[in-house]
Amino acid sequence: MEFPKFLLGDNTDYPNAIFVIHTEFPRCIINLVDDEVEWLEEFDKNDEEELLQESQIIVEAASNFYDREIERYNK
Repeated sequence: MEFPKFLLGDNTDYPNAIFVIHTEFPRCIINLVDDEVEWLEEFDKNDEEELLQESQIIVEAASNFYDREIERYNK
């Protein structure tokens, strides 16, 4: 099965969270309310700097995806 790059996630236990799931490597779940990222991959210490740069790119792309989705829902 093929998934889109981003998916919206919802959970009534976290009513103020806006979850976006990044399904491509490096897979993660992003809470756009506070830009917290939970990685679903294992990394070693040597990848830390690259991971920080990648997370900034992914959070920005997730934010753009969310804005686009909300705009489409409102139409």
